[in-house]
Amino acid sequence: MLTDPAAAAAGVSDLAELDELVTHCRACPRLVAWREEVARTRRAAFRDQVYWGRPVPGFGPVDARLAIVGLAPAAHGANRTGRMFTGDRSGDVLYAAMHAVGLASQSVALSRDDGLELYGTRVTAPVRCAPPENKPTPGERDNCRSWLARELQLLRPTLRAVVVLGGFGWQALLPVLHHTAWRVPTPRPVFGHGVDVVLPATDGGADLRLFGCYHPSQQNTFTGRLTPAMVEDVLRRAGATAGLATL
Repeated sequence: MLTDPAAAAAGVSDLAELDELVTHCRACPRLVAWREEVARTRRAAFRDQVYWGRPVPGFGPVDARLAIVGLAPAAHGANRTGRMFTGDRSGDVLYAAMHAVGLASQSVALSRDDGLELYGTRVTAPVRCAPPENKPTPGERDNCRSWLARELQLLRPTLRAVVVLGGFGWQALLPVLHHTAWRVPTPRPVFGHGVDVVLPATDGGADLRLFGCYHPSQQNTFTGRLTPAMVEDVLRRAGATAGLATL
């Protein structure tokens, strides 16, 4: 039983091994109970499906130049399908925008075996289990931090930009970046849609560009606070900054 993410992540030397370890984590009793209860009871629309019901690893190439950081798996999205932003309305918006700017091979994400490929981009989150009401506690966020920290350390040689989806991800990510290879200014940059911050490297490597984007939640997209064009604009700028060919 894996209950110490910090110790487990520290000994990992590649992303494939890290992704596998993530799926076995049971460090947060409340999240374990919730994700497994959702997987047992299921939503009526998915009654005939077998839910993933485990922590969800990052998705994308191991030499990604751009990372997209969300919040946590959705109960009937990634907690069902086992892949970040796959099978829910937020993922519909995100992957359509990624496809529109040339960062994804297709505009829809339905399952782990739907053929979707990401180009130079890795999608991840600071919390790997679906939380009740989409609200992880500070303790759960901190328990999970080691997975994201090690993921970014392993991406360090190629990573040049990060898009953060929402204020929760922004606040969770800044201390991780600060203790990886980049200096976060004081006072800390404030989250906002379209925010663009340069984080100087502290290890002699490349600096990092950090971009803010409203989370593609139904609350934001249904109200018009966030439009597909707004997501595409941020992704296009971040992809170009990272040295990726965008449309």
